[in-house]
Amino acid sequence: MLIAKTAMIPGSTDIVQTDCSIAPADDDGWQQLLARAVRSPRQLLQLLNLQPDQLPQLDGAALDFPLRVPLPFVERMTPGDPCDPLLLQVLPSVTEKLDQPGFTEDPLQEREADGVPGIIHKYHGRVLLVTTGACAVHCRYCFRRHFPYTDHQQSTARWDKSLDYIRRDSSITEVILSGGDPLILGNDRLGTLLNMLDDIPHLRRLRIHSRLPIVLPQRIDSGLLQLLRKTRLRNTVVIHSNHPAELDHLVQRSLGALGGIGIVLLNQSVLLRGVNDDAKTLAELSERLFDMGVLPYYLHLLDPVAGSAHFDVNQFTARKLYRELLHTLPGYLVPKLVRENPAFRYKTPIPPP
Repeated sequence: MLIAKTAMIPGSTDIVQTDCSIAPADDDGWQQLLARAVRSPRQLLQLLNLQPDQLPQLDGAALDFPLRVPLPFVERMTPGDPCDPLLLQVLPSVTEKLDQPGFTEDPLQEREADGVPGIIHKYHGRVLLVTTGACAVHCRYCFRRHFPYTDHQQSTARWDKSLDYIRRDSSITEVILSGGDPLILGNDRLGTLLNMLDDIPHLRRLRIHSRLPIVLPQRIDSGLLQLLRKTRLRNTVVIHSNHPAELDHLVQRSLGALGGIGIVLLNQSVLLRGVNDDAKTLAELSERLFDMGVLPYYLHLLDPVAGSAHFDVNQFTARKLYRELLHTLPGYLVPKLVRENPAFRYKTPIPPP
């Protein structure tokens, strides 16, 4: 069951959760937490004892790309700190409204890579299956913040079309579940999809890209673990953590549960100005991830999506940070520094200076 304390937001009738933990008996607790996610800049700032000096501008940015952040993630933010690295990832910014050269709504040109609705087929041997447009958290730097999810809505009939595409191409050996976030699907719906994938004989691997084990670790419940344990496909979960402050005891518990059933755990981060653009932070992130059974996988340069230019770290600075990591960490803890270039059918490695 869910164990929580609640409190009133000053000047509001909304009830919010201020302290939460999980007991292993309730597989529906994560959905209750998701329903109570923070959705307004005013509410988020009040929870963190911050003054809403620019609230009209923040509300304007949130109209274009709504704020959404689960309370378990908010609880890891430092009250009173407007530069908290977790807060900066989710709080709308007035700079999102500025046009910046080179920052576009489709920076990876994914709309040109559509095979059928729900399928993005850019790389040899693997396809990305867009399972949903929904996420538990709206990261302000998200490269799909302008993605036309309505064109990729996945009803059971749409899944049939997507899976027919995979069935017809025997060169596809791996399916990547993405979105949105695939783990925002309930266990029944996710189980239906996994059973359909299991029945495609040439598939060998399943990869799930998800931020939920970080922002809402209660999602890793017994029902999900049972689904992932019984699939015949070799299973990898790629999580997304950018800062060591994201990794608390509940995250450690969720990752331990996934690793305990034999799932390979990898992490990919995005290099973000003001959040993790220093070698000490990145090294600590790698160390803490490994302590929790996760291997650092990719460190991405920011995809130039419209509205995210204030997060950009130039390539020269990124390469210097990467060199510092190589000097600081053993090789297996250094994520690959990469950039996604839509002209190439692979991620472009960025070498150190």
